[in-house]
Amino acid sequence: MDTKQRLKDMVAARRGVLVPGAFNALSAKVIEDLGFEAIYVTGAGVTNMWLGLPDQGFMGLAEIADHTARIRDTVSLPLLVDADTGFGNALNVYHTVRTLERAGADCIQLEDQVAPKRCGHFNGKEVISTEEAVSKIKAAVDARRDPNLLIMARTDAAATHGFEAAVERAQRFAEAGADILFVEAVTTAEEIRALPARLATPQLMNMVIGGKTPIFDAGQLGELGYGIVLYANAALQGAVAGMQKTLTVLRDEKAVQESSGWVATFAERQRLVGKPAWDALEKRFT
Repeated sequence: MDTKQRLKDMVAARRGVLVPGAFNALSAKVIEDLGFEAIYVTGAGVTNMWLGLPDQGFMGLAEIADHTARIRDTVSLPLLVDADTGFGNALNVYHTVRTLERAGADCIQLEDQVAPKRCGHFNGKEVISTEEAVSKIKAAVDARRDPNLLIMARTDAAATHGFEAAVERAQRFAEAGADILFVEAVTTAEEIRALPARLATPQLMNMVIGGKTPIFDAGQLGELGYGIVLYANAALQGAVAGMQKTLTVLRDEKAVQESSGWVATFAERQRLVGKPAWDALEKRFT
């Protein structure tokens, strides 16, 4: 079974599949190595880790396509790719979908914010009109070469227009052909519980650590009927905390040993990047 069909089946099962976000190829390998079933290529993570900037529309199509291609070459899991607003109008969305599908995406996420977008859990968001947003989803659906490529439609309208307006907008996205719906930054437990009953199309729920949405256990969200439970930047936040702790020890103690428990061992680092396989390949050609 190819990655697109595997992802389609996961989403349709509505069992709350946990999907962590990856910000580069190594983080994707860690996710796969730990037994997760799919990977989200996070725009916020790429922006934070590669540009050192906040998630406020600084990432472009070239950056996310490059990261998607590198991750696709590294892991065999389905990839859900964050394409922000599609980087322009409906024509830009068409081009974005073609580009990211070629790079190896199995699902492409598009949102309805005014460009430049910002993190869904930041204040000050604005959304485009429902009509324009729907036209962009229609363009995305039309652009895909493989009909099994999934289109995920995100709305940020809850923050600006209210929960009911966000539900209505998500329903319009489903009617336009979106395969997965993503109502971002709901703020109450009641809203989380209501969405699966209000929208027939499979949904993703975003668990942002420190964000506006109450944290639910993935098992609970699966019981409610969510297809995917996203932790887009848990790996990033963990990596930052790990770097800070390790480098504080180095600064204060002037040395760090493998035995400290602060770092992965040298051997583990080489295992994760596949050095034994590359060694075997080198022997084959020499």
